[in-house]
Amino acid sequence: MDDFLLHYLPIVIFLGIATALGIGFIVLAAVFAPKAPDTEKLSSYECGFNAFDDARMKFDVRFYLVSILFIIFDLEVAFLFPWAVTLMKLPVAVGQFAFVSMLIFLLVLTVGFIYEWKKGALEWE
Repeated sequence: MDDFLLHYLPIVIFLGIATALGIGFIVLAAVFAPKAPDTEKLSSYECGFNAFDDARMKFDVRFYLVSILFIIFDLEVAFLFPWAVTLMKLPVAVGQFAFVSMLIFLLVLTVGFIYEWKKGALEWE
């Protein structure tokens, strides 16, 4: 049983070091960070407009458009990593099909990106 638990020792050591570093950085930041709060620093800024104004006020939709575009292209990268890892482990015929499928996926995504660029969706003005 001790030999079995000995295999988990590196994980326990890693968790201990990670916890100590996390707590240490929080304490160091609380002690040594400059403290000069003003009203602008303390105000909440989440979506480009004041959250406590009238609910019927007009606001800029470009913030949401840019964030949605970021999420879409960020997810593309999230799909590329597992695909790249498993591509070399696949048989040749399946690997070729997977490669062509990913090229088609990237082509469609590139066409969409060019369309967004030409329409001016990435321009902030």
